[in-house]
Amino acid sequence: MKRATEFDDLADPTFSAAVIGWQKTHGRHALPWQNTRDAYRIWLSEIMLQQTQVSAVLGYYARFLERFPTLADLAAAPSEDVMAQWSGLGYYTRARNLHACARRVTAEYDGVFPSDPALLAQLPGIGRSTAAAIAAFSSATRAAILDGNVKRVFARTFGVDQFPGLKPVEDALWRRADALLPVEGIESYTQGLMDLGATLCTRSSPDCGRCPLQQRCVAYATGRTAELPVRKPKKAVPEKQAALMAVVHGGQVLLERRPDSGIWGGLMSLPEMDGHQALGDAAVIEDVVLAAGAFGEVEETEALLPLVHVFTHYKLHIAPYRIAIARRAELDARYVWWDTARIAQAPLPAPVKKLLAQLAMPGLFG
Repeated sequence: MKRATEFDDLADPTFSAAVIGWQKTHGRHALPWQNTRDAYRIWLSEIMLQQTQVSAVLGYYARFLERFPTLADLAAAPSEDVMAQWSGLGYYTRARNLHACARRVTAEYDGVFPSDPALLAQLPGIGRSTAAAIAAFSSATRAAILDGNVKRVFARTFGVDQFPGLKPVEDALWRRADALLPVEGIESYTQGLMDLGATLCTRSSPDCGRCPLQQRCVAYATGRTAELPVRKPKKAVPEKQAALMAVVHGGQVLLERRPDSGIWGGLMSLPEMDGHQALGDAAVIEDVVLAAGAFGEVEETEALLPLVHVFTHYKLHIAPYRIAIARRAELDARYVWWDTARIAQAPLPAPVKKLLAQLAMPGLFG
């Protein structure tokens, strides 16, 4: 007699059947990256959707494809163009990895994404779950996904009472995800898990009454949908500060190209005084004038309203200054004078773009 394994214990064809049946009737079918086998479009959507809601991605996805209609177009584009199209979508490492991935696939796979999830997962910016989704939708490859939405569905359905981000817990969830894969219908199953997490089994106010998994859901049966999945233990959010200098002259503003790595890597931004520092005494205007002297002859300095931007791992208090100069200094290649009328096209982080858009109102740039 064959001995039962953990895989056998976790396998349950009725689970995938319920998900597939629900997806075909009630799931999403009209998103712009659906109903295609084009791996480029599927990959682009999967990267954009990482930690970002569909509603935020739709406009960026359309504009990105208009600018880079094929993988070859993206691979051949300058990095500044890629970052400019991504500007405002956040998590900019995704954009740098996206560009690097396009170039790798072009160079190593003759511009065709591999169908093997293991090979996809070796490419920049593609992890195990994203690789499985790309392979499932582009070539019907049978592989398990386990993104944030799926972790939430599994945690509630199977009563996982530990934080899913813990390595042993995540490993156990992967084993379950593999065991639950259907023999057929991988596209509908994969999309169904995503749709359930995004539309019914949401973080707050899950719509349990319409969920096809309600009868088997441990969280629903025990009244713990608000408690599961277990939240990550909270840590105090560090706070930092930065003084940004909007140096203006002749209808242009000075932008600085940031290093490829780190916060806002690969984007342009306003020159800063001493980078992002621990929260403490704010910069005084005399120090700002002194620092701005490196860019030219300072004519006028004005402190603007402060703003706060929250990153994943710290909160940044930004003190912006408008600095008009009479004459420009000679600067190295890191710096670019940008026409204020074209500021919307600059590859800028969202808070800086918002600040400069406000300053671009008549009379403020001088």
